Amino acid sequence: MAACANRWAMMGATMVAVFVAGTMPRVVQAQAPASAPVAMPEETVNLTMEQKHVIKEIIIKDMKTPAAPDAAQVDAKPGDASPQGVALQPMPVEVAAKVPQVRTHSYFVAGDKVVIVDPKDHKVSTVVE
Repeated sequence: MAACANRWAMMGATMVAVFVAGTMPRVVQAQAPASAPVAMPEETVNLTMEQKHVIKEIIIKDMKTPAAPDAAQVDAKPGDASPQGVALQPMPVEVAAKVPQVRTHSYFVAGDKVVIVDPKDHKVSTVVE
């Protein structure tokens, strides 16, 4: 009989432990990141890879637009102000017809990149590499 009572006591203790563990909130400590994440500037124009290819093909290959002389050393990123002294070109009609999102934008060529600029605030919208 003592063995039976022991078995019931063990089962009861196990049931209580499972019940308590299942209802108790678990405390998890958050870890601080080793270094603060760097926020990447948002592109204000969303282009697909195909649209970027079309822009580069038309502006650099078909039109053979030369790189702006003052833009050779420019490392433009979305959100940056367009460099002083770099002449902005209006978006070609051929590009605007195929990629309507950039119809109202301007651009300049820096090396082998097409830098698309919003003419309202003169900030880089996106860089087509």
